[in-house]
Amino acid sequence: MLNTLSVRPLPLPIFHSLEIKTFHLHFPSKSAIGRLPHQHRKTHLFCSSYEVGGGFPSIKEFNDNGEDNWDSSKYEALLRGGEQVTSVLQEMLELLKDMDLDEASEAAAVELAAQGVIGKRVDEMESGFMLALDYMIQLADKDNDDQRKSLLEVVKQTILGHLTKKCPAHVQVIGLLCRTPQKESRHELLRRVAAGGGVFEGGNGAKVHLPGANLNDIANQADDILETMETRHKIQDRKLLARLVLIREEARNMMGGGIMDERNDRGLSTLPEAEVNFLTKLVALKPGEGVQAMIRDVMQGKAEGEDRSDGDDTTESTQKLNGIAGRGSVSGRKARPVRPGMFLETVSKVLGGIYAGNVSGITAQHLEWVHQKTLQVLQEIAF
Repeated sequence: MLNTLSVRPLPLPIFHSLEIKTFHLHFPSKSAIGRLPHQHRKTHLFCSSYEVGGGFPSIKEFNDNGEDNWDSSKYEALLRGGEQVTSVLQEMLELLKDMDLDEASEAAAVELAAQGVIGKRVDEMESGFMLALDYMIQLADKDNDDQRKSLLEVVKQTILGHLTKKCPAHVQVIGLLCRTPQKESRHELLRRVAAGGGVFEGGNGAKVHLPGANLNDIANQADDILETMETRHKIQDRKLLARLVLIREEARNMMGGGIMDERNDRGLSTLPEAEVNFLTKLVALKPGEGVQAMIRDVMQGKAEGEDRSDGDDTTESTQKLNGIAGRGSVSGRKARPVRPGMFLETVSKVLGGIYAGNVSGITAQHLEWVHQKTLQVLQEIAF
């Protein structure tokens, strides 16, 4: 059963391309809201989830996940967010309806109206504002309503711009890095940020302001976000995950001790079973195209990296499972999927142990090769 928030038709006589028609925004019922993911409680983590492109659930996820675990607090947040989006649109259109503009000025006028309305409301935004806005955009896309979608996306980009300014410097940097496909460009950006930032000329001639940020903060923030993503049953956005892993590894590599820098130690007392099993399989094989193909499959969520369904948890304790070299699983439970971030963490941890023991040899070279090829595969996936 869907609750419907109706938005009355609003007058916008001069905006032929962006005229809003009557539309209905459908939100899940109270009994269906439990599947919404937990949002980060801290402001900078809320900023980062959007600044790096994490976004919120898709319509398909809302519709497919069932209706038994939604809680009323998130349902209310979604409705309040939807009401606030509607209020923003109404105020924007009130500003625009009396303006005498030609068609060429319409887009700029919409952006200015969005800046004015959102600028004075940004500190009062409900926690469900972005969730509702994303949901409305997806509905517009599903309905093939380009006019409504365009206007909603202007609102989204404006609010993201205001949120970005409120984010800590290292979160802003992660957002920039996620939009930088070239490895060399990311390295240059990191060098300039670590040197204190400043205003630089971009590739298209535009001026780009780079904040000063600490490499360790950048690496840790990227690690925090990807750790949150990797602990879930299903990876929603492997492209984003690959970008975050690259950012973490590249920031760590530029620090004084490289990937072996003591500040990069996550404090793992034991190595994760799934990653150890997969790494053991790789080092038992001769480096080459076959091994690289295995790495690529796992990084793309196939084979040992395939996501588990929620139902797997109910049977994992009763299954007889294989561990390292075909022996029984150490924990006696089904190993979780191999995750890119944790896999590289495991490789670095094992390498650190080899180097600390001063016994580096063919195994260390093999692990270095695995680390390098994994980064290459992630670069292909990320961009």
